[in-house]
Amino acid sequence: MKLRISFQARIAGVLILLMLIVVGAVFVAVRAATQDAVRKQAQAQLEVGTRVFEGLLEMRGKRLRDAVQLLSTDFGFRDAVASADSATIRSVLLNHGARISANDMFLLGMDGKVLSSTVEQIPEGSPFPYTQALRDLKAHNQSMLIVPLQGKPHLLVESTVLAPLPIARVVMGFSMDDDLAQELRSLSGLQVSFLSVVHQLPGQIISTQPQPLYESLRGVMLSPANDQMQMTEHGDQSFLSKRLSLGSTGDGAGDQVVALLQSPLDQAMQAFAPLDEKLFWITLAALAGSLIGTLLLARSVSLPVRALAMAAERIGEGDYGTPVKLERSDELGLLAGAINSMQSGIAEREQQLAHNALHDGLTGLPNRALVMERLGSAVSAQRPVALLYLGIDNFRAINDSIGPEGVEQLLQVIGEQLQLPMRPGDTVARLSGNEFLLLIHNAETDSAVAVADRLQRLLLKPQRIGDHDLALDASIGIAVYPASGDSPSELLKRAGIARQDAAQLPGRLQVYEDGRDLAHQRQISLIRDLRHAARNGELTLQYQPKLDIRNGRVRQAEALLRWQHPQFGSVSPAEFIVLAERTGSIQILTRWVIEEAMRQVAEWARRGLHVQVSVNISADDLLSEDLAERVSNLLKLYRVPAEQLVFEITESAVMREPEHALKVLNRLRECGISLSVDDFGTGYSSLAHLKRLPVQELKIDQSFVRNLDETSEDAVIVRSTIEMSHNLGLKVVAEGVEYAHSLRLLERWHCDTAQGYLISRPLTAVAFEAWIAKSHTSTSMLVH
Repeated sequence: MKLRISFQARIAGVLILLMLIVVGAVFVAVRAATQDAVRKQAQAQLEVGTRVFEGLLEMRGKRLRDAVQLLSTDFGFRDAVASADSATIRSVLLNHGARISANDMFLLGMDGKVLSSTVEQIPEGSPFPYTQALRDLKAHNQSMLIVPLQGKPHLLVESTVLAPLPIARVVMGFSMDDDLAQELRSLSGLQVSFLSVVHQLPGQIISTQPQPLYESLRGVMLSPANDQMQMTEHGDQSFLSKRLSLGSTGDGAGDQVVALLQSPLDQAMQAFAPLDEKLFWITLAALAGSLIGTLLLARSVSLPVRALAMAAERIGEGDYGTPVKLERSDELGLLAGAINSMQSGIAEREQQLAHNALHDGLTGLPNRALVMERLGSAVSAQRPVALLYLGIDNFRAINDSIGPEGVEQLLQVIGEQLQLPMRPGDTVARLSGNEFLLLIHNAETDSAVAVADRLQRLLLKPQRIGDHDLALDASIGIAVYPASGDSPSELLKRAGIARQDAAQLPGRLQVYEDGRDLAHQRQISLIRDLRHAARNGELTLQYQPKLDIRNGRVRQAEALLRWQHPQFGSVSPAEFIVLAERTGSIQILTRWVIEEAMRQVAEWARRGLHVQVSVNISADDLLSEDLAERVSNLLKLYRVPAEQLVFEITESAVMREPEHALKVLNRLRECGISLSVDDFGTGYSSLAHLKRLPVQELKIDQSFVRNLDETSEDAVIVRSTIEMSHNLGLKVVAEGVEYAHSLRLLERWHCDTAQGYLISRPLTAVAFEAWIAKSHTSTSMLVH
């Protein structure tokens, strides 16, 4: 289980931690400063003590030197030396040494041999071991030499006996013993130690330190370190130590005298013990005070924060009515006021969002979610209800004429009018741009149809939008519960199917009929499978011959697309072409048709059959930017002359986006492809736009040709169209020729080409090739 720590505890913890850090930092800084001060004091004491030590040795050496000089000038002593009176010499040396507290007295010849000695280890007649050192001392104008005599440090001074020429040398020695060490300690305040090294062997230590520390002291004094100050540990005590080399014989034997001066640090630190104790109690007091202050501060902050957190939790649960009560003038008080303002704003926006989620933003009508909720409630309660699915069929044309702003105004007007025939409790909802749902409670089929009829009459009345008077062409599909379905989704789907059927009926009104679901499912399957039909090998082309009326020969054909569906069998082009145009799959079909037609033309050409093939192009194809480039590449790929390809276009396809369509047509014409206007005569602006199109022929729609005779009204249209086209330099194709008398009329009016069942039905590629091989005689007979 995760441990939860309160905000108050966190604030207190953070502040106490900060206080600990600050106090700790102060304590460490004080300790560091104290230790640094102690080290500096010890260093100063050591430097002063060193100077005192050196001065004391100099003073002791001077006193001894004066005594030696006094002895060497004594007349009686010089006379005894001159007469070689050994007894007198020895007596004088002992007496004089006792007066000045000298430990060792020597009389040396000028050659360095001992003439008289008070030291048994250096007998008379032996060479004095420090003769050379004394000479070197004199050469450097120095008169004091410290040597390890008899394993102990001694201070030696020398004076020459003159009579009047030098006849001997007097040497006196002063032992550096414990008394000297204690005297030096009392004067300098330092611990003093001496060590003699004879033939590289250490002798006895003379020190003011206790004897248990001698071993560690010897290690420091024998170390090869220079004579710099250093920190040393002896036992559990710390010292600032300085090693001094007092003298050596210089003869290579390794004899020397070493002094060690030490300033104790622990004793100096004890002087700061009261400060540490005071600092400790100050720290405890500061921590106690900071703890109390921290708890009070944390409490003053955490309680308002807890109140704000509870307010936020209430807001999260949807309670926007309880304000935060916090009487403070600081930032927390401002935050409480901001939270109160925020929850008021959230409440307003939530109400608005809830309304927007269930209503259309433009008309204010309920949307799909709300109407389906109400429909579901009615179905759950098993109340009779009718669902009307209304769509504005001429919405696109209206949008093009009045623009987006006008459309918004129109939709608001429509929303108001649709509510006029409705009863209280009924619902009018907007689904999308041009579609509405109307929910009528306690209504059967007859009453729903009556409401739909009133709605259509209302919408047919011209609406004044800006400078336009608009009549709405509305189609309405009706589904009723329980006759049309027993679930909201099923009722909505079937009302939509009825609305699609209504759009194809003159009255624009349709009640859902049983079985229409199957037809709708068939459409869905066809739309789904149409995209993959070419890849699955389900598409084929059939070729309908086109007769050249003047010479009675067939050199043209129209490529007609056929689809053999694996489930539904042969699907009529009238069914799947409409679906393809509606769903955007028409370009896929057109690409396949163009390439397959070129492939077949190339194959026929290799067998000596040269046929000009017509291919239908849809409105979506004319909107494609790469149509001309793609066709040009296919012509090169299959090596098909461009004049063997004719693209048939409808004037309605051109009129969707005339300027763009004209650019595409001009590019196709630049490739050498012939262009034909298909279904001519059915458009609303054929003659106005015909002169702008880069076409080479017109194709009169079969509705004018199928029942053509000389007395019919269609005869005037067909004949005038042929004459007009010839005057414009265009060829004319009449499709739908089924009777011989119609063909003879076309021949008399100088129509160029005929196409229809009279000549031949559409044929497969193999059948067309066979038909061409045997059709020369039969087609000539049809014309002549």
